[in-house]
Amino acid sequence: MVDNRYATALVIAGVLSALATVYLSVAVGTQHWYQYSSPAVRGEANVSELRSLYEEFMDGEFDEKTYSDTLFRLNGTVGLWWRCVLAPAANAHWHKERDAKMMLECRSFTVSQQLTPKYKEPGNHNSGEDLLRTYMWRSQCLLPLVSLGLVVLAGLIGFCACLCQSLTPTLGVGILHLLAGLCTLATVCCYLAGMDLLHRVSMLPDKVDGSLGWSLYLALISSPLHMMAAALLVWAARSHSQTYYRMSAYRVA
Repeated sequence: MVDNRYATALVIAGVLSALATVYLSVAVGTQHWYQYSSPAVRGEANVSELRSLYEEFMDGEFDEKTYSDTLFRLNGTVGLWWRCVLAPAANAHWHKERDAKMMLECRSFTVSQQLTPKYKEPGNHNSGEDLLRTYMWRSQCLLPLVSLGLVVLAGLIGFCACLCQSLTPTLGVGILHLLAGLCTLATVCCYLAGMDLLHRVSMLPDKVDGSLGWSLYLALISSPLHMMAAALLVWAARSHSQTYYRMSAYRVA
């Protein structure tokens, strides 16, 4: 039999874990981690430059400087696996129609692109590899996958524990949730550090502002939710274990 207190703690931990996993999954799959606000397009020369950047962004080879400049100039948003820009619809003119319909155009990062080295001067392969930025970028992509994997593993162990009607594996499930929360927190830290380092080597144009997006906040919220679930699971496991030993000692006496 499981005490009502422990059962309640397990239910609350399960709800928190489910919420955290949904939040993290949505954050990983969306592009609103960081967003740029760019001024309106003005002048033929400016239009030609932006059109060239847009076409290179959509169809050209992968290059950090090219896609970063496009994000800066075209109200871009960038996440862990997606990068998007706002551009006029295919049948609209870039400068003749002031209220032209804008569409969100996105491109995903492939695995090989995620593992591509970052350079001290973006776009200049002769400037040398920037190891800090390279490993920050790789970590921010791999850590959330590790976090989700840990939660899935914890869920499988918890399901097996329910079938066996045992609280013994609960401590391990709690530790896995704690590790998942730490991995998520590390993801957010790596992402913020990576964006700060990028802006140091690739300055934002005039009148272009950057801000954090809602996807990043979802990931940030999921971390303490996993940790709270971990705390409840560890408490339930330790308290149940202590109660079991006291009852065993009482029976022996």
